[in-house]
Amino acid sequence: MLSGVLCWALHRGVNPTVSSTSQRQLGDSDSPIEDELEDAFNRMVDEGSQRLHRSWREVLVTGFFGGTEVAIGVLAYLSVLHETHNQLLAGLAFAIGFLALLLGRSELFTEGFLVPVTTVAAKRASVGQLGKLWVGTLVANLVGGWLIMALIVAAFPKLKAQTIESAVHFVAAPLSVQSLALAVLGGMVITLMTRMQHGTDSMPAKIAAAVAGAFVLAGLGLFHSILDSLLIFGALSTGEAPFGYLDWLGWFWYTLIGNIAGGLVLVTLLRLLRSKERLKDERRDAEDPATE
Repeated sequence: MLSGVLCWALHRGVNPTVSSTSQRQLGDSDSPIEDELEDAFNRMVDEGSQRLHRSWREVLVTGFFGGTEVAIGVLAYLSVLHETHNQLLAGLAFAIGFLALLLGRSELFTEGFLVPVTTVAAKRASVGQLGKLWVGTLVANLVGGWLIMALIVAAFPKLKAQTIESAVHFVAAPLSVQSLALAVLGGMVITLMTRMQHGTDSMPAKIAAAVAGAFVLAGLGLFHSILDSLLIFGALSTGEAPFGYLDWLGWFWYTLIGNIAGGLVLVTLLRLLRSKERLKDERRDAEDPATE
């Protein structure tokens, strides 16, 4: 029996004496999944290093464009919802916003979980740089989105009622287990979208991930700190909303926490655990550059 297994292994080109060798050392092995994970990890760390070493100006400009581009997705969402009253179709229309982020190389706050955190964990950037990215992108997203939503409301008066109705759904939501669950799922979905996009070099696959993420996030009404804030800003810009900015803040703070929890704990942490050995290598290289 044992000799038969060894013969099969040798026939397949597998050396039974390297079972203790790490998958990374094997490379191009009989397990293409491991090689693909290695490639995805390298892409994330390389991209994260570039993103985290940008200046404040670059972070703010990129985040501002992210807010304006997502707002165009909100316009598509509201237009389809106004005409069809079908939220699932409207969610697909919102994919325009995520496609703009992908192709325009701009940035959304909740996209800053998987890639930058992995980079910091690999000691290719500092926690301070991560904080700069998060704060700068969040503020710039909101400012850029607020501006475009004001223009949308002014340009499309017919969408005012739909904008207010959509915004009330979020602002009126009480702090509850359901609301927190929707926020956690919102953070998880967009971070998963980021993970899928970094797991491939195929642009059609990246686009498919953006459409899928938009469908789940906007189509199912998950709570997202940026996307839904833009809906609320649009409603406030009409001057007819039955709520104010303090009501927005009352919803925003716990949604933000839920998004962070979903993105960091349910996706990023598990990805880091999966790449534990690779992270050790990166940290070793960072501490002793001579070993590279």
